[in-house]
Amino acid sequence: MAILVDESTRVLVQGITGRQGSMHTLEMLKYGTKIVAGVTPGKQGEKVHGVPVYNDVFSALEEHPEINTSIVFVPAAYAPDAVYEAIDAGIKLIVVITEHIPAHETLKLVRYGKSKGVTIVGPNTPGVISPGKCKVGIMPADYFAAGRIGIVSRSGTLMYEVASRLRSEGFGVSTAVGIGGDMVTGLSFEDVYSMFVRDSETDAVVLVGEIGSSKEERFAKYFSELKVKKPVAAFIAGRSAPPGRRMGHAGAIVMGDVGTYASKVKSLEAAGIPVAKSLLDIGRVLSSVLKTNLARTAL
Repeated sequence: MAILVDESTRVLVQGITGRQGSMHTLEMLKYGTKIVAGVTPGKQGEKVHGVPVYNDVFSALEEHPEINTSIVFVPAAYAPDAVYEAIDAGIKLIVVITEHIPAHETLKLVRYGKSKGVTIVGPNTPGVISPGKCKVGIMPADYFAAGRIGIVSRSGTLMYEVASRLRSEGFGVSTAVGIGGDMVTGLSFEDVYSMFVRDSETDAVVLVGEIGSSKEERFAKYFSELKVKKPVAAFIAGRSAPPGRRMGHAGAIVMGDVGTYASKVKSLEAAGIPVAKSLLDIGRVLSSVLKTNLARTAL
């Protein structure tokens, strides 16, 4: 089945005529993603890689009512307005690639999206890929083999590396979701994991975290209280990071004892989620949790 995106996904690209929007539109089209329209104000009538361009989302929806997903490449100063426009037009899945959106703006647009029943992935996300079915994002598709392991990650680069490592050890991916590297995001680890639990084609989940915030600790508490669950293996980046140093982006900064590598590993392992010490170890840890789950199921 996959989650969020699949063969039925029909995509609108907001910011399609920009350098990033155009480049990644071509890559998504090559992968087989059904991109039916794009939006850039003042560019209506143009085409980008054969995709028709409209001035606004509502005009695109009038001509292409099948659109159910938007991917946003609009610069940070204008991205919130682009997201609001997509929400008001009735699009139910919005993938916000844009980074550097102020946190208070993200809070408002995420709250508004939820009030309208809209799922927002990001901002500052690499996107979502269901290998062999659909890619709505900027990830290198060759890293992802199709299979039955879900990935949910705060980091784009680490998501790619974990997928590549799993592939090299014989594991494929049902769907990989980058929730985004900012402090405020539309989806949480809990949100995505609950989707994987309901997905009949996902057997286990790899959680990819990093230092900063308390997102992994919150997930550990959530996981420990669940009655129905699927096995989880984790990898946390930042084991050697100096305290108070931001590592990579806004969501990865440790303040005091909150969000440290040690606190995250302790919380996850206490909840029954083993943590790989390195990327090279993730396949072994995943194999172990799958075998343990199989043994429990057999009892």
